[in-house]
Amino acid sequence: MPLYKTITVDESTNVLIWKIEESYESLCEGIELTTHCQKRVDGMKSDIHRRGFMSIRHLLGLCGYTDQDLLYDDNGKPHLRDGNYISITHSFNFAGIIISDHSVGIDIEKQREKIQRIAHKFVRSEVDFVTTQNENTVRVLTIIWGAKESLYKMYGTAGLSFEQHIHIMPFDINVPFTAGSIQYMEEISHYDITFTEFEGFTCVYAIPYE
Repeated sequence: MPLYKTITVDESTNVLIWKIEESYESLCEGIELTTHCQKRVDGMKSDIHRRGFMSIRHLLGLCGYTDQDLLYDDNGKPHLRDGNYISITHSFNFAGIIISDHSVGIDIEKQREKIQRIAHKFVRSEVDFVTTQNENTVRVLTIIWGAKESLYKMYGTAGLSFEQHIHIMPFDINVPFTAGSIQYMEEISHYDITFTEFEGFTCVYAIPYE
């Protein structure tokens, strides 16, 4: 059982990360999916996507949940039947969840050079900070993207723009904390953001600032 990492964020918030090493058939063992989720996984053409989907169900099990406890709203945002909050992510051979009694968001991304080619699509207020990063540009951009993806998942509102509405504060890449904000529909909300790097991947998770 390749539970790769567990992070205790606070007394009610936990991050679990799975390294996907098993076959899809192996990951299906002991997992009962709802009809809706079985149709979703059956429709996936990519083997790694199917394996990521099933890995999430094993992470749910480690937290005492089953697929039947997972609900999705009209925007595709996952919810837990008992009222706790959940956010889900998978990228290549890693999958992760964050569960809490308050709003949360998580994202895992592979660090890839090509992120520099699309930076203009999600970087705006952060551009001056990014241009000073030199050899750390890919890592910094991956953190910014992951932070914005985490906040987008948490906010769960159609029409939210990474570039225009979500802002990430400058940070020291050697200190795994930063802050972010969402300015949307004349409302501003603030968030604490944490990041961790492993095996060429970046995991970012966000919680509301208190």
